[in-house]
Amino acid sequence: MEKIVWSITGNAWVEAEALLDGMYAPFEAMLAQEIPAGAKVLDVGCGTGATTVAAAHRAGADGEAFGVDISEPMITAARARATREGVAARFELGDAQDFAFEAGRFDRLISRFGLMFFDDFVAAFANLRRAAAPGAMLHAIAWRNGDENPFMMEAERVAAPLLPGFAVRPPIEENGQFAFGDPARVLDILASSGWQDAALAPIAVSCTFPAAALPFYLARLGPVGRALEGSDPELRDRVLAAVLPAFDRHVVGDEVRFDAACWSISARA
Repeated sequence: MEKIVWSITGNAWVEAEALLDGMYAPFEAMLAQEIPAGAKVLDVGCGTGATTVAAAHRAGADGEAFGVDISEPMITAARARATREGVAARFELGDAQDFAFEAGRFDRLISRFGLMFFDDFVAAFANLRRAAAPGAMLHAIAWRNGDENPFMMEAERVAAPLLPGFAVRPPIEENGQFAFGDPARVLDILASSGWQDAALAPIAVSCTFPAAALPFYLARLGPVGRALEGSDPELRDRVLAAVLPAFDRHVVGDEVRFDAACWSISARA
């Protein structure tokens, strides 16, 4: 199901590339800063390639940065980014759950919000473990639960009465943005798929983006944006008129500000 969702919504995320790059820049820095020169890096669920390209800069000419994602529009955008920035990062379209990675190739595996969408988490993490060299390190950022991230839930809670058949997500999902809300489940997945020394550290990160971009963010991204895809303009305007005031408390001057409640996940192959 998630593969279908991302193949459909990838274009919206490409349109929002600059917005999302700025909003999630602190996480990119967290993941990139630990990558040594010469590292062979796999970026899982790489999106439009921001973290992969950052990893390529850190790994340098003797290293390698390879990104994989299930969204064709985002992979196309990632390749264009690497060309613009003049780095040798490589990108492939595919599902990391069953992608045919070269065994034991990577000594660093990273992901910024790309690990929560697999259909079979144990199979996916076992496949990533096979791609990891002995002793390779996994470092990923994932969302905690929806109740701890009200900014991510407010739009759908307000919009639900206006959208027939639309259901508000539970605070912890089977798969999706909040699939890793239960830390015990994440640790069990990692242990069951062959990873060692797994740990989850709670982090809260301040994120910002321009207030002028808020209507686009609400209308094009997330569950409400997907529900409005292809809808008539009157419904879209009615939903936005209801949803926008709920975000007034997040607007400070010309910025939208919110705290992202996440896990910093680490493990060793």
